[in-house]
This record gives sequence, structure tokens and C-alpha cells, in this order.
Amino acid sequence: MSNTTQSHNSVNTPSALALLPLGVFLSLFIGVGSYLTMQGVDFAFYQLPAPVAALPAVIVALLLSKEKLNKAIEQFLRGVGHSDIIAMCMIYLLAGAFASVAKATGGVDATVNLGLSMLPASMILPGIFVISAFIATAMGTSMGTIAAVAPVALGIAQAAGMDVALTAGVVLSGAMFGDNLSIISDTTIASTRSQGCQMKDKFRENIRIALPAAIIAVVLFMFSSTATEVPAATEVEWLKVLPYITILVLAVSGMNVFVVLSIGILLAGGVGLFATPEYSLASYGKDIYAGFGNMQEIFLLSMLIGGISELMRQQGGLAYLTQLISRIIRVFSKAHTQGQNLRASELGIAGLVSLTNCCTANNTVAIIVSGGVAKELAVENGVTPRRSASLLDIFSCVIQGVLPYGAQALLLGSVFGLSPLEVVSHSYYCFFLAIAAIVAVFVKHQSRQLANA
Repeated sequence: MSNTTQSHNSVNTPSALALLPLGVFLSLFIGVGSYLTMQGVDFAFYQLPAPVAALPAVIVALLLSKEKLNKAIEQFLRGVGHSDIIAMCMIYLLAGAFASVAKATGGVDATVNLGLSMLPASMILPGIFVISAFIATAMGTSMGTIAAVAPVALGIAQAAGMDVALTAGVVLSGAMFGDNLSIISDTTIASTRSQGCQMKDKFRENIRIALPAAIIAVVLFMFSSTATEVPAATEVEWLKVLPYITILVLAVSGMNVFVVLSIGILLAGGVGLFATPEYSLASYGKDIYAGFGNMQEIFLLSMLIGGISELMRQQGGLAYLTQLISRIIRVFSKAHTQGQNLRASELGIAGLVSLTNCCTANNTVAIIVSGGVAKELAVENGVTPRRSASLLDIFSCVIQGVLPYGAQALLLGSVFGLSPLEVVSHSYYCFFLAIAAIVAVFVKHQSRQLANA
């Protein structure tokens, strides 16, 4: 009995030293990226794969454990094999497969063409935003959306004599809108799984904040559209658009994400086999496997971070972080009312994931790293799981959309021939989303206080 009690107490004893593995991971990731940036290397922050940067952190976490090595490794493997981590990884594989098959069978090009055929001359920028937002919501990936839309958007901007930097910012804005809201995006998967809420509940919480920001952005883009003509679009291939529309409708309806993605893969492959003579079952199988491969990095990183997080939890690292943030919350909540503590907790969750995202330059990684602490903070202060998941996703996407060294800005900069700083300076939706989220925190709790008065 005494051994069990001692073990239980050691798990919950706050320890700053237990956070060292996370510091090692971030230091390697940021240090190498910063050094390569100074050397002028393209995509500097992505030259060292994140899973490789996590390996030394795993070793440090094992060395810090007070348990015997075999016991520490068991704890690490328990974190790697946690049901939430495994579910997350399986969804990554299915999402990657769908994106790969849909792209190979012409679904992306057909969807972009559909949007172009529907654009009035005075609505080019809002139209590009809507196209990017729709594709990102359906695909669940901002990078995939940018890769699909950016070349087309650049051609439209050049043909219509529009501001190229602003057009790049519009594409980035739409991509981050969809990444944030998509039920199959890796950020949604990570945030809902880490907080223990349903994807549809997080979507409903998110849409209340994201929609006003999107409307304001669309109005701004509308007044900025100065084009007089739109490049001619080819005939719309509705059959190839069908998989995207189907998974979007099914996902929003609340159907299980595994079922949604499986239907999407089958539909996209079926369309390719039916509509493209040269597309074969062999090609279909290779595209599915290629999609699996595209998710390899985030798949491995999720597992490694899961193991590191479990070791940090066992060693008191997460308890220390939660205690530290709770202490800061109490300082700012001078009157110590429930509403003020709740508000401070939500701002604390937002700040935690934002700072982590600035360090990692990857919104999914930021959610994975900070998700455990955010959940403990939410439970401690009465923040609902869907609210904490929403805040994690929103602020990780906000930061990712304004980071000049983020993958999205770097990719758009290379396509448009701009500096990444020029791109993010026009990411107006992300700025509006941050403002809307902060306002929502204060307005919601102010209304609750007035109702209770």
C-alpha cells in the first residue's frame, strides 16, 4: 500500500525539471531552424524533421525518470499507444489517403475550376477566399489547399492586374479558415482528441467565432477587388467535385470521421476509375499508399510526443505547468470570481498554445504539445471540453497564419515570388479571427455575469 501511495504522490508532485525533454525538443527544432535561416536555406525550419528532433527528448525523458529503465520504457510506450494517439494516427492515414486519391483523380482541379466558373468580376478576391476555404474544409489541410489553389490564384491575379501580395494573403486566409474548421483536419483531430470532445461540438463552438471574422474579411476583400475580368474557366466536371461535396456534407452532419473518410476514399477512387481511362486499380492502390506516406511525419511525431508527454506527466512536468499557469490566472483574477477565473483560464489556454506554436512553427505540434496541460487547466477551472478544443484550434491556426517562417507562408512566398513577411502581412482573416476569439471570451463571460447579477 505504501509503495502505491508513494508512486501516486510522485506522479502528482510538480517538477520543473520534468519539462526538460520538451525544452530539448523545442531547442533543437528552433535552434537548427534559426541557424539554417541565417545561412539562407529555404524552408529552414523544416530541414530537421520534427520526429528526429524529438528522439533526443525521448532519451532525456527516460534518463530523468526515477523508475527503473524497463518501467520508464513501459510508461513511454503507454503514452505512445494511448487510444487517443492511435485514433489520431489512424485518422491521419485516412485523411492523407483521401487527399492523395482526390488530387490524382482530378478532384482538386475540378473543384477549383467550379469556383472560377462561379466568380463575378467584382468578386475575385472574396471568391478565391471562398474557394480556398471550401477546399481546406473538405481536404482538412491548409498546405494541400495552398498547393492546389496558389498557382491558379497567381494566374488570376496577374491576368486581372491585381495586387499579388494581397491575393497570396487571401489564399492563406481561406486555407487557415478551412484548416481551423474542417472536421478532418489534423488540428481538429488533435484538439478534440486531447480535450475529449466530439468534433461536431467543437465545430459548432468554432463557427460562432470564425464566421463573423470570415464575413469581415470577405467584405474587406470585396472592396479590394479591382479586377475587370476573370480568366475563362473550362466546363465544370461535377462528377469529380462529388467526393468533396459528399465528405463535407457527411462530416458536418456528425457522421463518424472514420466512415466519412472511408466513403471519401471510395468515392474519389471510383470517380477516377470511371471517368479517367488511364486510371487503374494499381494506380488507386499506389495513391492510397502515397497518402499514407504523406502523413508519416505527423504520424511519428504524434506517437513520440504522446510518449514524452506521458513521461512528463508521470514525473510531474504537466502538474508544474498547470500549477504555474493557474498561479498566473489567480494573479489576474483579482476578485477571484468564477467568471473571472473562467475567462483567465480561457486566455491562459490561448496563450499557452500560441507561445508553443511560435516555438514549433507547426499548429498541430503546438496542440499536441500543449493539449494535456490545456485539458488539466480546463477541468480545474470549469472550461468545457468543446470550448478548450475550440480555443486550442483557433489560436494555433491564428499564429500559424501569421508566422513568416511557417510552412504555409513559405510555400505561398515561393509560388508568388514574394517574401513570406509580405504574405503574412495580408493574412487579414487570421487577425480578425484573433480579435473575434478574444472578444468572444470577454463577451460570453460578461453576459454570464450580468445574467447571474
